[in-house]
Amino acid sequence: MSNEKEILQKLRDGVVEYDNDMVIEASNEALAQGIDAEKAIFDGLVAGIEEIGRLYELEEIFVPEMLLAADAMYAGLNILKPHMEKKGDGGTKGHVIMGVVQGDVHDIGKNIVKMMFDVAGFEVHDLGRDVPLEDFIEEQLNTNSDLVCLSAMMTTTMVGMPEIIRKLKEKNPKVKIMIGGAPVNENLASQWGADGYAKDANNAGCY
Repeated sequence: MSNEKEILQKLRDGVVEYDNDMVIEASNEALAQGIDAEKAIFDGLVAGIEEIGRLYELEEIFVPEMLLAADAMYAGLNILKPHMEKKGDGGTKGHVIMGVVQGDVHDIGKNIVKMMFDVAGFEVHDLGRDVPLEDFIEEQLNTNSDLVCLSAMMTTTMVGMPEIIRKLKEKNPKVKIMIGGAPVNENLASQWGADGYAKDANNAGCY
């Protein structure tokens, strides 16, 4: 009989090794052992995808491997997520819009952040990648979302962020805007008028 630590390690390793079967087996073991589903997700699956992110930054793996790891993570998430206790009163904590800015198609980081908001009980409106400025504004007005998350992985595409932030604030001064992605940092977030900056998915989930 596996103990909790071994099962969490197996979940993490399954993601890192792109092994869907290992992840599925470990997810079912976690439920059978009564391990909290949220703990299994964050200390197992998310820990694995964070290691994958680290390896990607070091250029030890590339986009195809990241996609395989994401598939493995979602195989576990599909099993564990229905067993999570809903936060708060059972309703959604709020609405979040997220997307990768126009010209940029790197959406793996955005997808991890989406999962974390989803898991935390938010309703996520995912605009996908290569999203025109107008779409962020239109979606915010349509949904009255509390938070808009902008992601960019290239310096050439992050330059569109200040204009999106300015226009969103013009339309709705109360909206909170968080930016993330490799080329952005806390100073830029502050300079551009964003309310938050996440250097990785964990920080985004805590926002």
